[in-house]
Order: sequence, then C-alpha cells, then structure tokens
Amino acid sequence: MPLSPFGLLDRWLAPAPAQRRIAWLGEQPYAHRGLHDDMWDGPVLENALPAFTAAIAAGHGIECDVQRSVDNRAVVFHDFSLSRLTLAQGRVASKTAAELTQIRLLGQNGAIAELGAVLGVVRGRAPILIEIKTESGHVAPLCLAVRRALEGYGGKAAVMSFDPAVCAWFRRQAKHITRGLVITEEEARGWRGNLSRHRDLWAAKPDFLAYDIRDLPSSFAASQRARGLPVLTWTVRTDEQHALAAEHADAPIFERGQPQPQIQP
Repeated sequence: MPLSPFGLLDRWLAPAPAQRRIAWLGEQPYAHRGLHDDMWDGPVLENALPAFTAAIAAGHGIECDVQRSVDNRAVVFHDFSLSRLTLAQGRVASKTAAELTQIRLLGQNGAIAELGAVLGVVRGRAPILIEIKTESGHVAPLCLAVRRALEGYGGKAAVMSFDPAVCAWFRRQAKHITRGLVITEEEARGWRGNLSRHRDLWAAKPDFLAYDIRDLPSSFAASQRARGLPVLTWTVRTDEQHALAAEHADAPIFERGQPQPQIQP
C-alpha cells in the first residue's frame, strides 16, 4: 500500500530507530511512579524510594517524574507544587535541591530524592523511564541535569516528555540516551490535532512513543508502531485497559493492580 504524504514525511523527518536501540522497551510492564498504593495517602507513595524498590522486587520496570530545582538539579517529584505529597508549601522550582531533599514525603516514605539517588537505588536492576516535566520552553537546564545524572549509569534507561523540545535536546546533546515523546489526543482531535501530532513528531524525532491509553486504538499510534517506533501506554488501571494495551501497544505503564501478561508483537 502506498504511503500517505504524512507517512512519507514521517519517514523522512522522524526516521525509526535501529531495533537494537529500542528492543528492551517492550520486554516488561512499567510501574507508574513506582509500585505505590491505590490511594495517594497510602503507606507507599508515588515517586518514593519504597515505590521503586517494590517495583524492582515485583520484576517490573519503573516510570518516574523529574523536574528542576532552582539550582538546576533533577529531583524526582510529579507535581509542580509540594502541597499534595508533603507538609511543605511552595513550588519545587523555587527551592534548591538541598532544601528539597530535606522535605519528607507523607508517611514513612523518606524524603524527596534527586534523580542520581534514585538511579543509585535502582542500580540497573530494572529498566527506568524518566519523564521530564517542563513548564516553559527553556528545557536545557533540566535536560542537562538529567544527562549528568545518567552519566556512567549502566542500566537500561530512557527519557521522555510531552515537550518535543526535550526530545530534540537529547537528540542533539545526548544521542546515546533513548528518548520518547509522550502523547495524549485529549482536546486535540480532528485534522488540527493530527497535524499537531505530526509536527511534534518531526520536531522531536523520538525513539518511541508513550501514548494515553484513553486514545487507543489510535490511527496515529498504529502508523508509528507499524514503521518501527515502540508504543508504550499510560496510565493502565483496569482489566479492559490492560487488554487494550496488549493489543495496541508494546508495554503498559500501569498502576492499581498487577499487569496482565504481555502479548509479544
């Protein structure tokens, strides 16, 4: 079947990666923000060291979030505000890494950790997906902090972001690090949404996609998967979503319950 104009442009502007670079991505499910409890105030919190060690013990990969401290360090925390998961107030980006790593998470979960400390705990025992959270177009300081944290790390690791500028930065500055584009079609449907996704793809030139499970099946995701980009999917919570992930993606990023067995493509 002849390729559409979009298909031809995708091949030219965002070529598929070599199989050896991305084969590991689909070998296991990933615990979303670590293997944490169903409720945000449960005994094991998201993005806490106990959540990551629990994922390792269960044989899963790990997904975590990082953002930038005011002194340009990569810290592992999802929200831009501290108030949901700690007793502190204010924004993560307003504090130094030294200040943040003194702030304790709720419960018996220890303190906020820098990315380097998390990698030191993982030690290559599980593959890790690092979602880079950005608020503005100035992505270089956080990308550089993540690259520095990954220097010398021997385990399987990849970065990913909703922001195509993050992928573009790693393509230019750290080609050896596997990079992914996170996509949701929410509020971006129709021909304008489709065009926007292709433009982000061409700007990012990712090695893989991390796709919103609510959008699967998706013709965009299917076309990229067919030409060699692995598709991971988030956040998988129900039996029905696990079935969708098994059929339309290469691995789930899951929480709330154990993942279903993978169906290898």
